Amino acid sequence: MYKIVQKEQFSEKVVKLVVHAPRVARSRKPGHFIILRIDEHGERIPLTIAEADTLAGTITLVVQKVGVSSTRLCNMSPGDTILDLVGPLGKATQIDKVGTVLACGGGVGIAPLLPIVEGFKKAGNRVITVLAARNKDLIILEEEIRQWSDEVIIMTDDGSYGEKGLVTTGAEKVIKRENVDECIAIGPAVMMKFTALLTKKYQLPTQASLNAIMVDGTGMCGACRANVGGQTKFTCIDGPEFDAHKIDFDELISRLGGYKEQEKEAWEKVVE
Repeated sequence: MYKIVQKEQFSEKVVKLVVHAPRVARSRKPGHFIILRIDEHGERIPLTIAEADTLAGTITLVVQKVGVSSTRLCNMSPGDTILDLVGPLGKATQIDKVGTVLACGGGVGIAPLLPIVEGFKKAGNRVITVLAARNKDLIILEEEIRQWSDEVIIMTDDGSYGEKGLVTTGAEKVIKRENVDECIAIGPAVMMKFTALLTKKYQLPTQASLNAIMVDGTGMCGACRANVGGQTKFTCIDGPEFDAHKIDFDELISRLGGYKEQEKEAWEKVVE
């Protein structure tokens, strides 16, 4: 059992949970994720580790209400326990001293971006971070991101905070004004797709962290497969990060919508 020790409501549908998981906290690196089950009837939910406290033995997870299981998780409180939690899973982010790094985060993708930004800064890089969301209320972890960034640019669709526009608007401003050596993009698949198209135009090496549907997390089920450079890759063991210019984002987006009907049926059963 893994106890929830702290909870913070970021917005109506986004929650931060701090969970006691000492072994995972000691082993985790930027880019790693976990898979959990609330109880024996729960779905397996993959979540990237946003932060880890080795002294307290805790990891921080950011959860968005999407389906029945994620909503149940968001509704849990400090003191409640999670049945299963396995990790760290996936490959850690390749972090080197490259010069200037452009980090682009959209929505809840800001959570997995945080440890990567920290890692690049600690490696001696100049880090410029662009955070984007539909509105001000959906910009999360801004203070933590600022701690590890040389500059933070905020973009909102409605202009309620920072500048009005998409993440690509802020990213292109940075690319045009100075030499950028590497880019990392994490967020909704469509956001990563257009960030990749932008950086490809400028021949800027870019990594994207995929949010493919996942089941077992060990490469056996094949549910999280993605087309990368014409080859089938498994997000759980080959990723979650890949060369953004080689990812078939259209196929990824199509696969992400593969279980919409089942999700709808599950919600209807809950309502009944």
